[in-house]
Amino acid sequence: MSDYQLSKALLTGRDDAVMVGVLDRPVHRALVAPFQALRDDADRAGFDLRIVSGFRSFDRQLAIWNAKASGQRTLLDSRGCELAFETLDESTLVDCILRWSALPGASRHHWGSDIDVIDAAAVPDDYEVQLTPAEVEDDGPFAPMHDWLDKQLSNGAGYGFFRPYNEDRGGIAPERWHLSYAPLSARCEAALRPAVLRQQLEDSELLLKANVLARLDELFRRYVSVPAEVYPSAYAPLLVEGERE
Repeated sequence: MSDYQLSKALLTGRDDAVMVGVLDRPVHRALVAPFQALRDDADRAGFDLRIVSGFRSFDRQLAIWNAKASGQRTLLDSRGCELAFETLDESTLVDCILRWSALPGASRHHWGSDIDVIDAAAVPDDYEVQLTPAEVEDDGPFAPMHDWLDKQLSNGAGYGFFRPYNEDRGGIAPERWHLSYAPLSARCEAALRPAVLRQQLEDSELLLKANVLARLDELFRRYVSVPAEVYPSAYAPLLVEGERE
């Protein structure tokens, strides 16, 4: 896996040269074979594993961030309930955004290693995917596929994929729909340092920039870093190859 070229541009979503289309969704070319293998297994189990979000550029993440930071997009609390934008101070607003959306330059989707998935066989073609806990838990339409995925991942049959947000660790809310390809994402995470992110944000049109930069080290630890123990054990050692600042 050492042949991955992890430039600052790739790490921060400013370079999509290595992205290719899989079922009309862009991902890093390293994902094509393992995802297809997982998809084939899902098909045999009766599920239609589809990617609804793959690579996401810096500019796209910036647009999402700024829309939320200006009150143009809905903000949710940890339970998924809508918040009143006008009642939030800047620090609270930053934390509310980060609970569900990554900082531009710090999204795992920038790497092309991370995907959001659904079971397309469980809903009509015109169904509008929300990517909410209600869709993937209990009686949600995608819950059976994710129950199956849980077993695959725990049995070492996930082809390198894992769930980076498998539980609430006080940062990003749990996202059962989010899968990460560890052979690539572990190297990207090791290489993305706060100083690299700071440089990207300083040169951007990020709203709430002053607050974010003043708290960047704290925000990085809480909302960007994924603990090594969450990764499949075979790939966790890759994280130590890039010492963070």
